[in-house]
Amino acid sequence: MDFDRVLEKCGSFGRFQFVILILYGYTNILSSLHYFSQTLITFTPEHWCSHDDLHGLSAESIRAVYSNVTDPACTLLSGVVNGTGIAAEQEACQNWIFERESGYESLTTELRWVCDKSHQPAVGQSFFFIGSVVGTITFGYLSDRIGRLPAMLMAALAGASGDFMTSFVHTLPWFAFSRFVSGLSTDTMYYLMYILVFEYLSPKRRTFGLNIILAFFYCFGLMTSPWLAIWIGNWRHYLWMASLPALGVLGYPLLICESAQWLLTKKRYDQAVKCLKWVANFNGRQVEDSVFDEFIKHYREKVIEEEKHTKHEDTFMGMFRTPRLRRFTLTLLLKSVIITLSYDVINRNMEGLGTSPFKLFSYTSINYLPAGCTILLLQNIIGRKGMACGALLVGGIITTVTGFLIAFLDPKENALLLAIMIGLGRYGSTVSYDAEIQYAAEIIPTSVRGRAVSNIHVIGLASSSLSFYVIYLAKFYKPLPSIFISCLMFLGAGLCLTLPETLHKKLPDTLAEGERFAMNEGCLYFPCIKKHRESLTPNGDNKSDA
Repeated sequence: MDFDRVLEKCGSFGRFQFVILILYGYTNILSSLHYFSQTLITFTPEHWCSHDDLHGLSAESIRAVYSNVTDPACTLLSGVVNGTGIAAEQEACQNWIFERESGYESLTTELRWVCDKSHQPAVGQSFFFIGSVVGTITFGYLSDRIGRLPAMLMAALAGASGDFMTSFVHTLPWFAFSRFVSGLSTDTMYYLMYILVFEYLSPKRRTFGLNIILAFFYCFGLMTSPWLAIWIGNWRHYLWMASLPALGVLGYPLLICESAQWLLTKKRYDQAVKCLKWVANFNGRQVEDSVFDEFIKHYREKVIEEEKHTKHEDTFMGMFRTPRLRRFTLTLLLKSVIITLSYDVINRNMEGLGTSPFKLFSYTSINYLPAGCTILLLQNIIGRKGMACGALLVGGIITTVTGFLIAFLDPKENALLLAIMIGLGRYGSTVSYDAEIQYAAEIIPTSVRGRAVSNIHVIGLASSSLSFYVIYLAKFYKPLPSIFISCLMFLGAGLCLTLPETLHKKLPDTLAEGERFAMNEGCLYFPCIKKHRESLTPNGDNKSDA
């Protein structure tokens, strides 16, 4: 009588799961508003060094005046002669004219962080990712010590506090500090809620529940946030709007309970049973006490048996003690770097493509819906490995083509084509990113899932700090960032082949089970191919398999 069987009796896809999926969707909205707020508040529109002769002129007229000036954003004019600007010598620009997007006041336009201060938003971005590394390690550790639910609540409130603090800053030190605090919860609240939902959903329903909810709600947050920013008109007010809804997570403990599987790994059997009874009552199920007695007996005997064969408590570092788990862990770490860096570069590289970055970001965010549907339709057919490998392979091809189109086409004249290719690129990176989360969570044993997922995730987040340098490669050759990212995605596709398939298998609870998981499986094993071969094999030839 293991956990999955008891969960079926209590209800593995009932009212409780419906509520926890809705809360997971709300968490996704909060996560999307939080993660990409950094991009929206530091957007730098086209700008020119101000001069008295330029006041009242349209943007096109100003561009014509600066047509012969090498750096119009930072070059002070001594005057305008026959419609052409004359650059002043050795004089610094003190004021600027900004072509604001629908009048939106960003941090860079309000605080004039351009030219010799243009590095300051990037400094804040760096501290944001430093905070994300610290937060992911800290809250990941806490999730395996004090529980998934309290760690998730603490992470959400930390991020909201950082965003709220940012809305009041005027100087770089305070901006860097507030972005560090904000970064503490970057994706942490999302993946901790993901683990909580993952452990209470039936294995048959995980792909549907997790990916459709993620696709719809995360897509909703991404598509609406640029328009909300424009509608609000000010970056400070936008941060208020993005941070205050996080207070809603304080109501989560009233509706859902702690992870019963985590409680079992901590030998807190009575609390695990209490949580399962809560689920049963919520779903309107009647489960006899004898079922829970047998359930507890099963896990007590299991622990005693495992203690005879192991001298170590399950920890994340324990995943490096045995050869197969060590290989799986290193592969997941490297794959996280590849996928996260690719995802971040593709999602943030929105400027200079012939379309408003706000609109381009919003319109191409629709890809989250078909990405979620793709995972839903294919992942339970071709398997987790096939989904992860295929998404990276297709994403790499799309990214390569997009890079060369950017190099050889005029963005203004081909804005629609480039927008479509950017959308397809985001689609490929989104499928690979979302498929990776579920795949890693299923490979990692329950006893270390919180810490391991957080550590794998933090390595990926740390690589995100390199995304600005990757984008900067375009200064040397326009398609270079796309070529670099596509090469990484092809490498990631190859790495997926070295991981085990998890579809239709009992997932490991302990490190010992994780080491034995899918022991005799080959690198080219795919469930869909196996089914096809079995359908072509006469029934008499399958006796040996039975």
